Amino acid sequence: MALPTRSVWAPAGALAGLLLLVAAAPPAVDYRAPGDETGLPVSYPADMDVAQSDYVEQCGGCHGIKGNAAPAELPNLQGRVGWFMCLPEGRDYLMRLPNIARSRIDDNEQLAALMNFMVFGLGGKSTPAGTKPFTAAEVAVGRTKAFNSVSLIKTRAEIVEKVIQKCGAPASLRLMYPQGTSAMPVLAAAGKPPKS
Repeated sequence: MALPTRSVWAPAGALAGLLLLVAAAPPAVDYRAPGDETGLPVSYPADMDVAQSDYVEQCGGCHGIKGNAAPAELPNLQGRVGWFMCLPEGRDYLMRLPNIARSRIDDNEQLAALMNFMVFGLGGKSTPAGTKPFTAAEVAVGRTKAFNSVSLIKTRAEIVEKVIQKCGAPASLRLMYPQGTSAMPVLAAAGKPPKS
């Protein structure tokens, strides 16, 4: 009995297409310290903990493995994400983001550890003193209220305005990126970038 040739060649054609895409991709940015052959960014130890590893695997592709998203049109986390923790609605916003609330990480304790790494590790000095870490119970509740139909840019802009007014966050938080790292415009309070 003869095998249909289409079933053999279709996967081979798909593989060839994938190899062409990989070959055409821009070279990866080298975050290694001079002489370091581990391949890890300068800010990560060779023996990353689970939260750091989860961040790199689950979030680093878009937000950058060091929390610097530029040039992606996503907010920078490094030195900034902690400001959201100064208000309950900011904390709640972080928990309800679709990629957090619907994360592939099933274990709520593990997801809380990832969130804490983002806020306390990447957020650094932007995290207010005395901020309580996320808990597994808090993550479990947040996951049931994932944002579905709201504009995340508009919602972020509204929360950022409150954080600036009530917590003394820098006005640069209105930007997706700090000045000089991207051409991304300032987010207006209404959540729409200004027209160019």
